[in-house]
Amino acid sequence: MKLLRFGDMGSEKPGLMDAAGCIRDLSGVMPDIAGESLSADSLAQLENLDTNALPRVDATTRLGPCVGRVGKLVCIGLNYSDHAAETGMAVPDEPTLFMKATSSICGPDDPIVLPPGAEKTDWEAELAFVIGREARRVDSEDWRDFVAGYCVCNDVSERAMQLEGTGQWVKGKSADSFGPLGPWLVTVDEIPDPNALDIWCEVDTRRYQDGNTRTMIFGIPHLLSYVSRFMSLQPGDVVSTGTPPGVGLGQKPPVYLKAGQTVRLGVAGLGVQTHRVVAADAL
Repeated sequence: MKLLRFGDMGSEKPGLMDAAGCIRDLSGVMPDIAGESLSADSLAQLENLDTNALPRVDATTRLGPCVGRVGKLVCIGLNYSDHAAETGMAVPDEPTLFMKATSSICGPDDPIVLPPGAEKTDWEAELAFVIGREARRVDSEDWRDFVAGYCVCNDVSERAMQLEGTGQWVKGKSADSFGPLGPWLVTVDEIPDPNALDIWCEVDTRRYQDGNTRTMIFGIPHLLSYVSRFMSLQPGDVVSTGTPPGVGLGQKPPVYLKAGQTVRLGVAGLGVQTHRVVAADAL
């Protein structure tokens, strides 16, 4: 299934994409695509729905982030060796963890807003997985029991705030609009192998990133086990697995986002995001 959330920012309703590519309203069935609604039992009940009987939603309706009420947005840094090389950083011996503020989360076609003082705002196309049941010290071979599905994440990063000054990653990763999720949460049954998905990003039609999740240093089974050693993960938490090479920081010379540009990115089977870049004072 392709689950989604639609409507105005802050008041999104749950929905799904039917076999014909139409959005159907799930608000009469579940309160949101969030929390316990992501359990295996809850998702199994949706399989038996007659989607044609669900209200149809206008195709022009805004899509919100595909998961609501996210408790934690955990990210993995430097998880592709060629991306580490292009940034001049060492390949880690174990996963590098950092957090993005959940207030950074936005919809798949919402604008990327350059915060005041932004100088080096960058793109990072990523595969994310969403937790479906509480995970605590999970064995890597049991990882599928804890994942509800997958989605596209753009780990938008302001490099000056991330790497310069005090060098705290969370500062450069957490501005409003810096965590687009979606367009859909694709359930695990539709993605047989999440570790073999094409992933790409374009800025103004120029393709900068063109990779595949098979080249991740640490795959999803290891990541879920590793993260759950240090913190419990609850239903609806999101883990974004890192980006392949081709970010703006790695260009020679570096290239960063400017107001007026368009960013498109996607992961095979998980949909496409399209963002207009705008300055904060233009809103």
